[in-house]
Amino acid sequence: MPLYILWIPASYLAGSIPVGILLAKMRGTDPRKVGSGNIGATNVMRAAGKTIGILTLAGDILKGLIPTALALYFRQPSLVVAAIGFAAFIGHLFPVFLKFRGGKGVATAVGVYLAVSPLAIMINVVIFVLVLLKWRYVSLGSLVGTSLIPLAFLVLKEPCEYIYLSLVVGVFIFIKHKDNIRRLLEGKEHKM
Repeated sequence: MPLYILWIPASYLAGSIPVGILLAKMRGTDPRKVGSGNIGATNVMRAAGKTIGILTLAGDILKGLIPTALALYFRQPSLVVAAIGFAAFIGHLFPVFLKFRGGKGVATAVGVYLAVSPLAIMINVVIFVLVLLKWRYVSLGSLVGTSLIPLAFLVLKEPCEYIYLSLVVGVFIFIKHKDNIRRLLEGKEHKM
């Protein structure tokens, strides 16, 4: 039996771990009942403070990074690596442990991309920070970075499977950010 038959569902389960909720509950709060109600790092920071928000960001990145990096370490084909990374990402968006109501997936996608192309992520992090410093919208920085990652993969000559992965992931991220996009257009989005 090929290893990836077990690896893909295991990656989904890893992505489903609600890091933000688990950490915020240690502070006696639930991010789903604060601010945007999202379980990601930005809202967890609002609900439980900067330290818990940063730990949530790290945990969500690791959910994508570890399964994908292991797939690369064990020399799986690019298609399998992409499928494993996508499973972790989908786990974060639709976690089995939270009745399939998860986060927006940016940090977990960053973890996946960090495994497959650290240089692409380094470029995107610089762009994200510049957007954040200029306009102070985390959502805008995330959306700009999401839009540019396929281009970064293309320029860096990454396997086409990773380019397709980033396009599909990007569609999900934009759908999950539909309320943020509306607020950005209306000038009502929360600033950092």
